[in-house]
Parts: sequence; structure tokens; C-alpha cells
Amino acid sequence: MAENYLGNPSTGVVVTGGASGIGRATCLALAAVGRPVAVWDLNGDGASAVAAECASLGVASSSLAIDVSDTEAIRAGVDPAVAALGTVGGLVHAAGIPGPALGDALEPDNFSRVLAINLTAEIALIQAFLPALRAAGPGAAVVGIASIEGLIGHGAIPGYTASKHGVIGIARSLSHRFGGEGIRVNAVCPGFIETPMLLPPGAPAGMREGMERKISLGRLGQPTDIANMVRFLLSDQAAYITGSALVVDGGVTASGGQDFLGG
Repeated sequence: MAENYLGNPSTGVVVTGGASGIGRATCLALAAVGRPVAVWDLNGDGASAVAAECASLGVASSSLAIDVSDTEAIRAGVDPAVAALGTVGGLVHAAGIPGPALGDALEPDNFSRVLAINLTAEIALIQAFLPALRAAGPGAAVVGIASIEGLIGHGAIPGYTASKHGVIGIARSLSHRFGGEGIRVNAVCPGFIETPMLLPPGAPAGMREGMERKISLGRLGQPTDIANMVRFLLSDQAAYITGSALVVDGGVTASGGQDFLGG
């Protein structure tokens, strides 16, 4: 199955934000089809635990405690990742923060911090691993986790919204820049996904139900819903897809986020 699905199952993938949520699900989805994984996260213990889960599925894995807003830390992580995985032919930038909402959202330091983690880190990751991606040969691919806020506006979280628009811009620009080298770059735009960032402990009563009313399929997405799309985009099955922003939102944006009126 792994060979048919991936073409080259020996090519490793570095996943930022891999300790939880979408990042963790992506690591496990890749490991399940034989792909080596490097789990990067600010939560080093969490990254180590996920790397152990991946190793239990029979693949090479490694972990790194890292603040992805630190460009030098990203550069320093390249050689250990390549050494642990053998080759690196895939990158997934899933690390991200929403940033403060409403009153503090436009404070420049807050805004810059969100962009540094959600957006600039992806560029730093690609730049640092570009020699490895080139060495991996045709089939190398990058996936940035954007959001439906990369397609529509959200007044409460302007930094997050701007950063996710930028992740889509990275996919469009760098797909053009590196397409001739066989390196594909795409973005995935999740909708309401059931993660601690979306529904933190102590979330207001009725919050889940309010979101579900806006979703055509009537349920929150699961991290595996996004992980499966990311795995597809990193595989040879997506060999002709680049520069795309693929929406995985249960129909929210298709219907304009309207509550169902029924009748």
C-alpha cells in the first residue's frame, strides 16, 4: 500500500506543530503509510511522544522542541532531521496561533508575533530545507496549513486572517518559482476543526452547536479530515496539483456560513 500510495516511501517529512491537533494527525497519517516523520513543536515532550507513536508504526522518526519564529533554530534543525529520516522530500507547516482577539489584535507586537509563527516561519522552513527538497528529486512537496480565514475575513483576528491569506500566497508564488524543479507547493484551508485551539477548555456553552449550524455537513471537522488531505497532497497521487488552496470545511464557505433555516 505504501509504495502504491507514495511512490517513494523512503522520503521523509518534517511537520511543524506536530505535537497536537492537525499536526499530530498528519504525522500519524504519514507514518501509517510508511513515511518517515520529524515532529517539530514548541512542546518538546509532546513532539517526542508523537515521534514515538510514529516509530511504533515502523517508520524512522525524530522530534525537536522548537520555536518556529526563530529562523536560526529552523536552520539548525535541518541536518539532524535529514540524518534521522535519511532524506526530506516533504514539509508541512502546521504550527500556528490565533493571536489575541478584538482589543489587542492590532497591537503591532501581537500582530507581528502571529505573522512570524503562521507565515514567516513557512518561508524560513522552505528556504532552510530547499537543498534537501531538491536532493529528494521529483515528487518533493510542501503543504502550508492555511484556513478558511485565508479566503474570507474575520474582524476579531486580523493577524490570523492576514497570515492565512499569506500562506495561500506562498503556495501560489512558490509553486510558480519551483515548479520547474518538480517541487510542488500547496495550501489546505480547514474550516471548524475540533482542536484545543478551536474549542479550548471552558469554551462557552453552545459554542460547538453554533458552529455546527454553519456547517453544511452538520459536524465539526476532525484533525484526521485535514491530515488525509495533507497526506494526499504529499503523495504521487497529487503529482499535478500545485499552487492550490484546497478547502476542507464541510461546506461552510460554499454556503457563506449561513445557518440552516429548514422548513
